[in-house]
Amino acid sequence: MRFDIITIFPKIFDSYFGESIVKRAKEKGIVEINIHNLRDYSTNKHHNVDDTPYGGGAGMVMQVEPIYRAVADIQKANLKTRTILFSAKGKRYKQKDAKRLSQYDQLIFVCGRYEGVDERVAEHVVDEEISIGDFVLTGGEIPAMLVVDSISRLLPGVLGNDQSAVEESHSEEGYLEFPQYTKPEKFLKWEVPSILLSGNHGEIERWRKTNSKETKNKKQ
Repeated sequence: MRFDIITIFPKIFDSYFGESIVKRAKEKGIVEINIHNLRDYSTNKHHNVDDTPYGGGAGMVMQVEPIYRAVADIQKANLKTRTILFSAKGKRYKQKDAKRLSQYDQLIFVCGRYEGVDERVAEHVVDEEISIGDFVLTGGEIPAMLVVDSISRLLPGVLGNDQSAVEESHSEEGYLEFPQYTKPEKFLKWEVPSILLSGNHGEIERWRKTNSKETKNKKQ
């Protein structure tokens, strides 16, 4: 799968994508991540990509033209592609969206900044808007990292054990991951549930399913 991220701060991604699971996915050739500096698509000599809002108001608004030029340049006609703008007014991102988007060959992410993005980007350039929660961030770079990570781990061969992606929290719609324990068996007065030490795999599986549901109920 190919990820293309359009941003005005390309170096933000170096550390995160150079570590852990995403790094291994890149090394295995399962994912390709390309970071594009939006300023490279500006047509003015100062490489500006924002301007004051029509109608007045505080802050600066990212312009439609450089974003349009960037997406048009990056989009590959021979690939199944989806273009996404990260926005506080977008649809809330969920695990089912990670599964849906993992079916594409190429995902293009537009990272907003400043006061916002010219509405014509949402209307005419991208396919959908995504929000990662009911709060406002400085830009779309952190959401882009989150979405790349959540999708990458669903791709075959990325995790050391593909079953891990099935058993994790939210992997089955409506359920959260069951509680996990490791050594020592007892710490202070806190003990590992005895069923997990029994060796009875059928009972352990039932315990995990029951406690997955309980975790969901506690969260609500």
